[in-house]
Amino acid sequence: MPKNIPQILAHLPLFAALTPEQLATVISGASEKRLRRGEVLFHKGDPVQGFHVVIYGQIKLAIPSAQGHEKVVEIIGQRMSFGEAVMFLDRPYPVTAEALADTLLVQIERRSVLTLLERDPSFAARMLGGLSMRLHSLLADVESYSLRSSTQRVIGYLLLHCPEVDNGEAVSIDLPTSKQVIASRLNLTPETLSRIFHDLAQAGLIEVHGRSITIPQTQRLREFDV
Repeated sequence: MPKNIPQILAHLPLFAALTPEQLATVISGASEKRLRRGEVLFHKGDPVQGFHVVIYGQIKLAIPSAQGHEKVVEIIGQRMSFGEAVMFLDRPYPVTAEALADTLLVQIERRSVLTLLERDPSFAARMLGGLSMRLHSLLADVESYSLRSSTQRVIGYLLLHCPEVDNGEAVSIDLPTSKQVIASRLNLTPETLSRIFHDLAQAGLIEVHGRSITIPQTQRLREFDV
């Protein structure tokens, strides 16, 4: 394992308060995994060995269908973790994990996590906090799909990825992945996403240049979202 990975793990919220001895327990059950873009980490139905932390790159979590389509559940970026909840259920993975870019991950074995949970109640509290945040995010997704229009979902996604700037300043963002993946993440068809981008551009709210989006005034876009 590269020497800097233990240092990276030590600065993640889940592990930040661990003593050196506790962190050593985690690292003893950790292994490095490198994936090329398009490579699958695990398929839906595979047995769970632990959970994963993304050091760099991107992982797409998706539910495949028998017709060859998929529903993107989440896009996991740098220094984010996934798979904690299913690790405790002792059930197969409910999703397929695929690299959207060249990715380096650390797999944390279930055994080392259970050992820490037994020894350190504060670690258990932090892990519960992380799982609660993930549940809150999933509930927010359900609310968005149920109560917000397609256009509102797209605007919310763009604003989420905007850097914080003073009102009136133009900002540019690079979409983190393909429009097809983003559309699935927002529960839209690619055609609907393209139409919404076109409509927002026609209204002067955004400028689209491939995967680069310029927002002349974030406040106007935010007000359009109301």
